[in-house]
Amino acid sequence: MLKYKIVPVTPFEQNCSILWCDQSRKAAVVDPGGNIERILKAADELGVDIERILLTHGHIDHAGGTAGLARQLGVPIEGPEREESFWIDALPQQSKMFGFPQVETFTPDRWLAEGDQVQVGNESLSVIHCPGHTPGHVVFFSNTARLAVVGDVLFAGSIGRTDFPRGDHSALVNSIRQKLWPLGNDVSFIPGHGPMSTFGAEREGNPYVGDYA
Repeated sequence: MLKYKIVPVTPFEQNCSILWCDQSRKAAVVDPGGNIERILKAADELGVDIERILLTHGHIDHAGGTAGLARQLGVPIEGPEREESFWIDALPQQSKMFGFPQVETFTPDRWLAEGDQVQVGNESLSVIHCPGHTPGHVVFFSNTARLAVVGDVLFAGSIGRTDFPRGDHSALVNSIRQKLWPLGNDVSFIPGHGPMSTFGAEREGNPYVGDYA
């Protein structure tokens, strides 16, 4: 069974996630934006072995610690979708803009695309391309655990910003309604910031993408 723990990182309180397979104790870190030692301490306390890094998109609060963590652990980086390369290339500029410690850029070992699968131990996650917040944003979905890691696509009661370069509000709304809602109302999701929710709760009450919006 797929398990998870949320580890808030960076001054933006970004929800970095540790996902692990309960059977093998193999884990993935999703969106290590910073505070690497905090992430490693959490993994150590869980007794899991990190085997890869997964990225939803290239904003600094999600990707800023990626190069350092990958080098320290010797693990591959998977994701996001290739359209996100310009954000990853701009990580040094992002760090200056938002007052983060200087970070280095990187090239993922594997760019992801719609329909790809990523492994976490014996568990498999589906990759869903959800552009709008950024052009190459992806969501990771476990059908067996009924869990989605959605980055900055969707929040409890809100949706991602689209005022960044290459943001697209209508594309974001379409991504949520056409790609996430069909997964099922019972799916719980880990957003990039703030508390978890379910797709059903957001369909019921989200003022931006709910069924009554």
